[in-house]
Amino acid sequence: MNSNDKIILHVGIDDTDSNEGMCTTYLTHIIIEQLKEQKIYTDDYPRLIRLNPFARYKTRGNGALSFRVTLDSRSQVELVEQIVLENVEKYSMFEGVNTNPGVIFYEGEITDEMRKYAINAIYSIYTIDYAEKFANHIGARVHKFKKGRGIIGAIASISIELPDETFECLAYRTQENIGTKRKLNQESIYHMDEKTYPETFDNIDKEGNYTAIEPHTPCPVLYGIRGNTPEIVEKAHNMVESYEEIEGYCIFRTNQHTDMHIQEGKSIKEMQINSCYKIQCKVIENPHDIEGGHVFFKVSDDTAIMECAAFEPTKTFRNIIRKLRKDDEIILYGGLNENNTFNIEKFKLIKVSPQYNLLNPVCECGKRMKSAGKNKGFKCPKCGNKTKSDKKIKEIIERDIKEGFYEVPTEARRHLSKPIIRMK
Repeated sequence: MNSNDKIILHVGIDDTDSNEGMCTTYLTHIIIEQLKEQKIYTDDYPRLIRLNPFARYKTRGNGALSFRVTLDSRSQVELVEQIVLENVEKYSMFEGVNTNPGVIFYEGEITDEMRKYAINAIYSIYTIDYAEKFANHIGARVHKFKKGRGIIGAIASISIELPDETFECLAYRTQENIGTKRKLNQESIYHMDEKTYPETFDNIDKEGNYTAIEPHTPCPVLYGIRGNTPEIVEKAHNMVESYEEIEGYCIFRTNQHTDMHIQEGKSIKEMQINSCYKIQCKVIENPHDIEGGHVFFKVSDDTAIMECAAFEPTKTFRNIIRKLRKDDEIILYGGLNENNTFNIEKFKLIKVSPQYNLLNPVCECGKRMKSAGKNKGFKCPKCGNKTKSDKKIKEIIERDIKEGFYEVPTEARRHLSKPIIRMK
């Protein structure tokens, strides 16, 4: 290698946390801070990339982390790899049944082949074996811990192209506070939201009237603020008041809230289980409730019939779904689960179908007429007037729903699902 040549090193990390604690973003933050002590700086914001929301073995958000550094020497490459691997071994929640960390080191430019791998990691589900073979094929250095499932997301995180992107500022707790109740000034969060929305979003769950930036798990994250630019999330971070010490914070470039998981141009017949789609269709069965508070209905796009659901966690969104009627035309966004049911994230009502009640005619005297018998027309019970026709009168039913977009509340929104406020 020529002494003037630089080495571009991509580092991907995934699956170090568990439902009981830890967070791969925090691990990445620790690594980046240690690299700074060695005068090694990332080329850009680290990346937080969410993968297929239907992944079976995900811990919480199914997010993989990565960053890129430009280095001067092979010894610096070895130092970076040493710091990364030591911290993964130190902080990973190895006791978690589904915690199977994976680390990828890759030198050079990202290829189209890698970008294709990455988008398909969001559209579909890979095996560990396939990911390892792909990593070897592109010449990446692979480090697996336990089963090493994390290499799947680690490759995707360094490879994904971001035609749309958002940013998240994550503030971290000190070690002694992890696992205790978070101590934030709630009024400051509402004030921050008032001053920065809609450039930041999902700070407040309007339906539940509570702050939504705090996790509800014993992880190192104190809060996370999501927005359209790094500048706005940092500004918002500086407006939040905490009654506990903040160890540090880190801003991540992400694919969150971009609808990157949504595939277009597919028919219902072509849909695959555990994948997500945008589909234009027509309601063919009115919504109905089942045990547990879930609301189901059926749609068709003329290629097949599909069952759709608004599940109980979507709360009042179900009330909107209940207002749909046969022949309404809609565009659905969501995913097909293992039961072959389409889990709705949001929808656009593009045509409200007219609905009618069929009623007996009203007599000249003002009384509603009654049937005089089969094919015998109608007879007024008050004055005795008769009609020869037995055709009923259509009475228009006023629809309590308008054309436009509708979405689940903040609490029920998937990491990848684009909120309406970001829809162009």
